[in-house]
Amino acid sequence: MKKFIKQTNKYFSLSLFVALMLTSCTDLEVEPTDSLLDEGFTGIQTAEAASSQISAMYNDVYGYFGTQANLYALNEVTTDALLVPTRGSDWGDNGIWRQLHQHSWTPEHQYILAVWNEWNGLQLQASEVLDSRSASSSEAIGHASFLRALSMFIILDNFGQVPYRDTEAADPLADPEVFTGEDAITFILSDLDTAISNLPASSAGDDNFRATKAAARFLKAKVLLNRHIYNGSGSAAASDMTEVISLVDDIESDGYELAPDYFEIFVPGGDTETIWYAQTSAGARIFHTLHYNSTELGGGGWNGFSTLAEFYDLFEGDPNNNRGHNDGTLSDGQEERRGFVPTEGGVVYDGSYGTDDNGDGYVDGSNVGYGFLIGQQYAPDGSPLEDRNGNPLNFTRDFVSAVDGQPSLVDNSEVTGIRVIKYNPRDGAFANHIIFFRYSDAYLMKAEAMLRSGGDPTSMINELRTIRGAAPLGTVTEQDILDERARELYTEGWRRNDLIRFGQYTKDWDFKAEDAVGDPNRQLFPIPSAQLILNPNLVQNPGY
Repeated sequence: MKKFIKQTNKYFSLSLFVALMLTSCTDLEVEPTDSLLDEGFTGIQTAEAASSQISAMYNDVYGYFGTQANLYALNEVTTDALLVPTRGSDWGDNGIWRQLHQHSWTPEHQYILAVWNEWNGLQLQASEVLDSRSASSSEAIGHASFLRALSMFIILDNFGQVPYRDTEAADPLADPEVFTGEDAITFILSDLDTAISNLPASSAGDDNFRATKAAARFLKAKVLLNRHIYNGSGSAAASDMTEVISLVDDIESDGYELAPDYFEIFVPGGDTETIWYAQTSAGARIFHTLHYNSTELGGGGWNGFSTLAEFYDLFEGDPNNNRGHNDGTLSDGQEERRGFVPTEGGVVYDGSYGTDDNGDGYVDGSNVGYGFLIGQQYAPDGSPLEDRNGNPLNFTRDFVSAVDGQPSLVDNSEVTGIRVIKYNPRDGAFANHIIFFRYSDAYLMKAEAMLRSGGDPTSMINELRTIRGAAPLGTVTEQDILDERARELYTEGWRRNDLIRFGQYTKDWDFKAEDAVGDPNRQLFPIPSAQLILNPNLVQNPGY
């Protein structure tokens, strides 16, 4: 068991002019300027100031990544992996969550605007560090190059257009130029090459809360794997797939490898898989899914995020039960990654480092299972839990209205939907540790690159499946790769990206709006309306 390491970090936020503009309801009067860059900017004057800006940027990234809203919501709740039904008035929020899952969002959607503002703002901060007039060390240049590449990748992936301001050559009052397609890819790859040259190396098990060469190689492989989507060529180039394989091999050479004990990977501390993690609280990931009575920690839970039964059914095991024991014994034929609901309740507290018992004799949160929570849930003493109305806390496969019993995203009861939890309160309910990049993803990228370039990754996939307690496959197809990524990487922020790359983001699933099924325009989010006024070089994406 990894040690629970308590870490503290402060979050820095950007106050953006555009966000203020959105408080108006009609007739926006917008000055055609980007106020993020001071008109008199002449570079960051000391290495210490550049280093301080890098630290602030990482803290921003941690904050952006730690919330269940914004980027996480856009890349998971818009897919078949997660949805947030309205239970009475809970999670109504004027339909903001339902719109994402139904693909009925508009250019004014709050989370779309937040992603645009946050990551474009981060990009400009990185450019200030990279300005040739700035007194930045080579390592600061490496970090800034990585963070700018990451920011531009996220904007390209979600919006297809990347505004860019040259801090040295451009008039601060001029409209930023806009990169699309291959131009954006070339810029991002150049930054990543700079990052690989300047960032420190890492080894498996290091405390990788900042980017290293391995993280830059991971992101470069991700860009190359998606290049044919971003440039519209329609098929992956063999040369790109060869480079993806080479980049993953370089990551492997630093000692990264597949780890046994799947859920141990998400416990704070060293392991062979974590390439880069965010020093941000896992609390949102834990409590957004749990019922109010699931645990006494953190107020119990927020009773929101759930998954579709069709996603749960991608895993081996009993479709109606997912039981097991805290010693790791699984009861319903499920593979390890599907997790378990501990039928005996919690773990008896023995004083182990990093745990507490809150005075009841059981490890805090240890009655909460891992992975997919379905069926009856149990208190620490093993007694069946109840919902707030005194009914069994028995999570169901389906989302139905408590009014008429019909499938619905509104009027749900407290217990509809299979809950999904990868970070567990027993391992630190608010531990500052959420994985951003990990080796299993890189491993699966390599397998996909092999398949797309005519190779056979069956043995690779079966090696992973054997470690995870799943039956081997006879042969591996594109669908098998996509499904394996779903099983291995669920709720890690990649489902939307994967579905688009495999041509399945526009497929039908429960509760998607009928007119959104098969609509390729939904593969990109709209440019926020105020940004189109601020920068006429931007063009609204089709369909909006």
